[in-house]
Amino acid sequence: MTPKIVRRREGGYSQVMPTDTLASNHLPASSDEKHVIDLVDGLIADLPPASTDTIVFLGAQFDRGLAWVNFPVGHGGLGLSPKYQRIVNERVFAAGGPNAYFRNPIGYGMCGPTVVEWGTDEQKQRYLRPLFTGEEVWCQLFSEPGSGSDFAGLSGKAVRDGDEWIVNAQKVWTTLAHVSRFGLLVVRTDTEAVKHAGLTAMVVDMKAAGVETRPLRQMTGEAEFNEVFFTDARVPVAETLGKPGDGWRVSLTTLMNERVAIGGMIPPKASGPIREALKLWEALPADRQSSATRDDLMRLWIRAEVARLTNIRAGQMRKVGAPGPEGSIGKMASADLNKDVYAFCMQLLGADAMLYGEYAMVRPNTAMGPTDGLQKSFLRSRANSIEGGTSEVMRNILGERVLGLPGDARVDRDKPWSQVPRN
Repeated sequence: MTPKIVRRREGGYSQVMPTDTLASNHLPASSDEKHVIDLVDGLIADLPPASTDTIVFLGAQFDRGLAWVNFPVGHGGLGLSPKYQRIVNERVFAAGGPNAYFRNPIGYGMCGPTVVEWGTDEQKQRYLRPLFTGEEVWCQLFSEPGSGSDFAGLSGKAVRDGDEWIVNAQKVWTTLAHVSRFGLLVVRTDTEAVKHAGLTAMVVDMKAAGVETRPLRQMTGEAEFNEVFFTDARVPVAETLGKPGDGWRVSLTTLMNERVAIGGMIPPKASGPIREALKLWEALPADRQSSATRDDLMRLWIRAEVARLTNIRAGQMRKVGAPGPEGSIGKMASADLNKDVYAFCMQLLGADAMLYGEYAMVRPNTAMGPTDGLQKSFLRSRANSIEGGTSEVMRNILGERVLGLPGDARVDRDKPWSQVPRN
């Protein structure tokens, strides 16, 4: 029997956990745990998910401190350990309740934790609740055409004009920008500082004058990614996250949460893409189940299981604080594994792998969710090793920050950004 799955949140990120695993590891309730159980059971009793509007339910969940239990009281949390979020999620999902992550994946998994760590009380009060309910979708505006992997080298600028920033920039690969109400933007505000020190983060209104979103059509036919152009767009200085010049540190908070959200899932054994490969193999005629393809399938299954167990181990380390570079392990491993698994599926399909169906231009309202059809999953998986940090960048992070290897030569570390050569 396939175990039921819940979406679990740990320290600003989301994970998938089988409910039977959670139950088996459940220790005698502490006072904090009992408090959380009482709150979530009261929520479900007062607002049965089957008969309650989704936004109303999620709003009440936020108000009772059950959105992110590790967030401060009054801002969707209870000030408790993030480990108690699993209790909330498994009980809410078992009762048929909604999943905030799937409604607003960038906001919930990346922008929310950044706002709560760097935002003012006014920003937390204004943004966190509608972000959690999905009434206001968020995007992150980091990558640029000339600075993707070298994020600190970005050239989009903001100049202060009284109580406003005037922004001129071009951002690219912005997931769900076309449906977003707000965005987390990082731009350069000091061209004479070294590149890491001259950045500033701010919350931008995606509907403001001077903000234009254009679709980027992917090989799937969809356009969940976008280009965003800022032309003399005005952003209140009060919407700065942290202080001017804190943009690099703010962005690290977002990126570490992003990599965990993308690669830190802990699915049940033999689920996800590898399950699709197993099902496809089992449906093959006996004369096509060769020993060679069986060996290929088992190698992929072993890699999937190793990745799952590694994420469990890394998850234990993240319980004590904010996610660190260990999130890059799961992100890199899952990206390469997904690509290889779906390529194997195309091999098993043979000529049928070319039957994709209607190649329609669609601008979806969600992202990072399940993909219909193996052919589409194969095409979409090619982005996994690019989005959220390329696999090459992940290897550098792991080598330098986890293994302690010597870093790459960086000849521009001590130069003002204005003196760094650029294309």
